[in-house]
Amino acid sequence: MSAKILDEEKDLPNPNVIFPIPNIKTVTYVKPVIRNKNITVGDFTYFSDVDFEKHVTHLYDFYNDRLIIGKFCQIASGVEFVMNGANHQMACVSTFPFYIFEKWKETVPDLDKMPLKGDTVVGNDVWIGEGTTILPGVHIGDGVIIGMKSVVGSDVEPYTIVAGNPARPVRKRFDDELTALLLKLKWWDLPLEAINELIPLLHNNDVEYVKAKLKKTVTAYRYNSFLPV
Repeated sequence: MSAKILDEEKDLPNPNVIFPIPNIKTVTYVKPVIRNKNITVGDFTYFSDVDFEKHVTHLYDFYNDRLIIGKFCQIASGVEFVMNGANHQMACVSTFPFYIFEKWKETVPDLDKMPLKGDTVVGNDVWIGEGTTILPGVHIGDGVIIGMKSVVGSDVEPYTIVAGNPARPVRKRFDDELTALLLKLKWWDLPLEAINELIPLLHNNDVEYVKAKLKKTVTAYRYNSFLPV
């Protein structure tokens, strides 16, 4: 029996099921379980756990920051997304946030006085290792791999491997030419039928072969529906 949950009409994977692996209740697609309006997650991104929103901390309405995650990301258990509400005003004499507790005579400061770092954005096809912490305002590019237990506090370029605390680049996954081809292809945005056709190429570890194929077919895939590779 296939491990895929198939759409009854199109016989294609369904991004809106919660548990996409039959008889396994510890891996969830994230998009269908999101309730917070400030969290956006793309199709087929999965979490190796349940209750994803519990792993997005300090996301307070008055900051109005957002967590935006692309498609086909792989998020291991224990990953935490720390949002801007975790930051305190360090330029003041005291860092104590009186305004979030009851009966103190302080209202929420103007946002331009707060240490806001903006939205946290994760690209597509990103693998985030177990126990990793993503800090506020970080932008993580497409195709990134993050080593387990890393602390990511700065932006990460597409198709880069990073690890450590703080996370530092380990190496680029591919050369500039293949990276550019993949960023142009944006396979995660193709119709599901096209992605199915591309799987043998996406899972081919002969990167020179993949590069040669993409040079010939990337334009066709992007602008003429899809063709066999």
